[in-house]
Order: sequence, then C-alpha cells, then structure tokens
Amino acid sequence: MASTVLEATRAAHEDLERLERLAVRELQREPANARDRLYQSHRVRHMLDLVISTSDKLVEIYEDEDNARKDEISTHLTAPTQSGIFSKYYERLKEIRDYHRRNPSARLFDPSFRILVVWMEAFGRYLDLHELYNEFINSKFGTRMEYSAYVGTFTQTEKISRNHKATRQYREYLEHILEYLTSFVYRIEPLQDTEKIFAKLENEFEERWANGEVPGWESESVSEGSDIDLDDYSTVEELVELGPQKLKEALATRGLKSGGTVQQRAERLFLLKDTPLEQLDRKHFAKVARPSTVSSESSNGNSFKDDVKKEIALLEVKMKRLCELLDEVIVRTKENAEKKLTLTYEEMEAEREEEEVQPDSESDDEEQQIYNPLKLPMGWDGKPIPYWLYKLHGLGQEFKCEICGNHSYWGRRAYERHFKEWRHQHGMRCLGIPNTKNFNEITSIEEAKALWEKIQARQGVIKWRPELEEEYEDQEGNIYNKKTYTDLQRQGLI
Repeated sequence: MASTVLEATRAAHEDLERLERLAVRELQREPANARDRLYQSHRVRHMLDLVISTSDKLVEIYEDEDNARKDEISTHLTAPTQSGIFSKYYERLKEIRDYHRRNPSARLFDPSFRILVVWMEAFGRYLDLHELYNEFINSKFGTRMEYSAYVGTFTQTEKISRNHKATRQYREYLEHILEYLTSFVYRIEPLQDTEKIFAKLENEFEERWANGEVPGWESESVSEGSDIDLDDYSTVEELVELGPQKLKEALATRGLKSGGTVQQRAERLFLLKDTPLEQLDRKHFAKVARPSTVSSESSNGNSFKDDVKKEIALLEVKMKRLCELLDEVIVRTKENAEKKLTLTYEEMEAEREEEEVQPDSESDDEEQQIYNPLKLPMGWDGKPIPYWLYKLHGLGQEFKCEICGNHSYWGRRAYERHFKEWRHQHGMRCLGIPNTKNFNEITSIEEAKALWEKIQARQGVIKWRPELEEEYEDQEGNIYNKKTYTDLQRQGLI
C-alpha cells in the first residue's frame, strides 16, 4: 500500500492551527480564582508541549531521510491516462480512508489531567521544606533551629564555612533543594521557562567566576589561610596568637597535618619559615597529601577541587535565582510556619480543610453576581446567611483590638475567641506581657501595660524581701531587720 506522508503532513499542520486557536482562547478567558488560574496555566503548557512534539514530527517529515515524501510526490506528478484518472482517484481515496481508520483523530487536548500539589503547599501558596529542614539540622554544616527560622534563612548559604561547602553531603543537599524548587516552579508556574533562565545564568556565572565575583566565593583561587606570610612572624608564639582555626586552614592549604593543639599547629607551620615545603619531613604531611607526590599532583588536585567548588557555587547561584522568583511564596511560608506555632492540632486541621474547600466554593463569573445589599457574611453554601441569624450572633457589631494592630472582629463570639488566637498572642508577646486570663477583655495597649505594672507591684509586696523581713539580733538581744542591722553596724553603733 502506498505511503500517506502527505496526509500526515496536512493533519499535523491542521493540529498546529487548532492548538494555536485553543491556546489563544484559553488565555483570553479570565480565571475565577487562584486554583482556576493554576489549571489554566497547566492547560496552556500542555498545549505548548503538543505544539513542540507535533512540530518535531513535521521537521522529521520534511527532512525526509528515507525519501518517502519524495517518492509519494513523484507518484502524484506522473500523469495518468484518460481511462486511469478515476481509478487513480479512488485508489488514493481508499489509501486516505485506510490511513484515518488506522489513525483515528484523537483529542489533542485532554483537560482532565491532575496537578501534583501536596496539601501542605496549598496549591502553590506555601513551600513544603520539611524534608530539607530535617536534612539540614542533621548535617555537619547545619545548626539546630525552628522550622520557621529555617524557611527564612535557608537561602543564606554564605553563613556556611567553605570547608563544609566542599563536602559531598553539602552538594547533595543543594541538589535536593534545587530539584524541589525546580519542580515547585514547574507546578505553580508551568509557563515559566526554567531551562532558559538557567542557560542565561550559566553564561553569566562563567564570567563572574573567572573574575572572582561570585557572592560567597570571591577570590576562591586564594585560600583563606594561605594569606599568612611567614616572613612577618619571627617566633612560634606570634603564630599562636592567630588562633586555632586560621592555623588549621593554613596547614590544610599546604597539605600538612592540621590536628593537635594550637602550639603544635604553630610549630608545624613555623617549620616552613626555614625549610621549603618539598624538603619537609614526610611525617608532617597529611595522609591525603603524599610528600613524594605533592609537587607532581598538586596541580591536578587543585584543578579537581576548583571544579568541585565551581559546581557547588553554580548550584548555589541557581538556587538563589529560583528563590528570587519565589520570594512572595517564601514570605508566606515563613508567616504560616510562625502562625502554626500558636495553633492546636484541631485548629490546623480546620484551617487546612478551609483552604481546600475555599477555592472550590468560589464560583464562576455568572454565579458570583449574588444579590447582597446588606453585605451579609457568606454561609457554608456560598450564599449570604439569613438576616435573623446575622442579628442573633451580633455580626453587625464591630470590636477593635489595639493590641492586634486595630484589627476588627465582627460579633461577640469572634471577639471573645480572638484573645486565644495567634494575632493577639503575638501582640502581647511584643509588649512583653504574658497572655493570661487576667488580660481578657483588654484591648488597649495602655490598659494592658497598667494592669501588668499593678500585677508586678502586687507580686512584689507578697514576695518575701530579705532586706526588710530577715531578722538579726545584737549582743544585747535587740531584734533588727537586715537593712537596719547593716546600717547600724556600718556606723559602728553595734
């Protein structure tokens, strides 16, 4: 059976035009909410992927490596006889029908796809860095801190020493961060071309690395400890004053053993003042740096270390670039983590269910036009609550709290509950006042401060004060308190 390359080419061009119209129509539609906007972006990204794959097939057809397209065109250019015109036509029609029977026109776009977004990310509102946080605090280069503090500082890689950065554990940690952030950007901003961003970033990085201008890696060719000029020091005691860390870095840079006390490190380094490194005794060198091969392998070892450091520096630059794109998300994640510190498990579960239901309850443009002249709150069904219920709960009554930043609470119930919520607790913490039952119903900063001073004064009266209540007796049997007794003794009257 003859080939149908031309029919496949025509169908591919038709698919491209259809996909272009679908993408334009999709982008012209205004999404109703954040979740709808996310799905819209993924639908357009899916269309663009189909355009790319279809274009690749067309390029392959036009390159015609097997000459199938050329042979089919040549068969059509051959002029049939007068009697064979119709037979040729019906033969061609049968080939096209057989082709479409074998390759039915499938739907180019299937909108029923799923977006993999974990519930802790709340459809792109927050980052889920808990696995990376556990990896950080359990590593040699990490420090113990709260999760909320980690979210605000995980991009500050300049605080980690270069000795720790050169380890395999740190490189794997950076790779895990970069893998997660790249996946997150693709899921919440599918139209963002991260490969193009990274390609441009790598070109700029090469030039900045050659000039020693990469943040945190400036003048990497010169080690931190190699700037010690031994000509400036005449005794071992002067080297001891540099401290153990700087001596350790200087010894490690030269391939010498960096262990021992500060005095031993200084003595080992001071040997280089009169003896060249190549002539130094073998026992002073570290195991990884054989003295017989120091001079021959130093260049290869340094080049390998430079390549590793360059790779790690590039990972840091890529990670920070993605964090710049996700700056608002990182801020929201930190605020959400701090807020959860004051919530109970039941409150966190209720908040999670509310975040999941809220985008679904948002309706389309036609359904959003709900008649609500009294500005009544919305109920669970997305419609205004009854007016009698509004009056019963006193939702028209506004309560303002100065401690919460003049935040308004509508209804007596919401007002009473807010004293235990995170916003009021944070305000009391900023004032340095414990949020106890004594401060319920107090919303003024001045009243809270005044009450706290009275409580402290009352506690001071009740508290046992030794200078007034501790008793002393003189030689004659007279009883005095501690303050009076020390005053009389100081004056020589006792």
